[in-house]
Amino acid sequence: MSIPENIAKIKEELPQGVKLIAVSKTHPVSVIMEAYRAGHKIFGENRVQELVAKFDEMPKEIEWHLIGHLQTNKVKYIAPFVSLIHSVDSLKLLSVINKEAQKCDRVIDCLLQVYIASEETKFGLSADELHELLQSSELDQMQNIRICGLMGMATFTDNMQQVRMEFRFLKNLFDEVKQKYFQGKPWFKELSMGMSSDYQIAIEEGSTMVRIGSNIFGHRSYT
Repeated sequence: MSIPENIAKIKEELPQGVKLIAVSKTHPVSVIMEAYRAGHKIFGENRVQELVAKFDEMPKEIEWHLIGHLQTNKVKYIAPFVSLIHSVDSLKLLSVINKEAQKCDRVIDCLLQVYIASEETKFGLSADELHELLQSSELDQMQNIRICGLMGMATFTDNMQQVRMEFRFLKNLFDEVKQKYFQGKPWFKELSMGMSSDYQIAIEEGSTMVRIGSNIFGHRSYT
C-alpha cells in the first residue's frame, strides 16, 4: 500500500480524540511530503539536527514533535518552532526549555516521559521522580513551558500482556497526576503511548497520541 493509503487506514482505526504522530525519522523529505500531500500535518522526529533540517525544507504549517531523547545543549535549535516535546525526563531539561522558550517569546508544550519498560535502554522518570518534579517550587516559576501530559515507551517484547500492563500503569499514573496537580487545567490531557507494534493496545488503555512510523512509511531502507 502507498503512504497515503497507510495513513488513511490507520486514521480510520483511531477513535475520536486520538492523534496520529507520523514518525518520519530517517526518511527523506520527498517521502514525508507524500504524507503531507495526503493531508497529514503532524510529524515526529527523534534527532534535533534532522528535525531542524526538515523544518527548514518543508511547509511551515506542519506541526513538529520531538519524540526522542533531548539533550539540554540542543534545545535552542528547536525552541523557535517545535509544537510539542514528548521526551522531557528531568527538571533540568524543563528549565532549559523554559529559558529558550522565553528567548523566543513563546510557551512550549511538553510531555513528561515516564520509564515504564523493563529494559535498561529507555529514558524516563520513575513514578517517584515524576511526583518530585511536579512538587518542585522551581517548576512554579517556569512561565514559558506548559506540561500537557505524559509519555512512555513499553518494553520491546512479543508479550502483549506485559505491554498492556505497562500502558495501564502509565494511564493510572496519568489519572493520579491529573487529579493531584492539574485539576482545572484542561491542557493536561495528552497521553503519548503506542507505536507501530502496539498502538492498538495503547489506545485500548487510554492513549491520546500514537507515534507510528514503519506502518506508514515502511521499514527504512534508504541509502
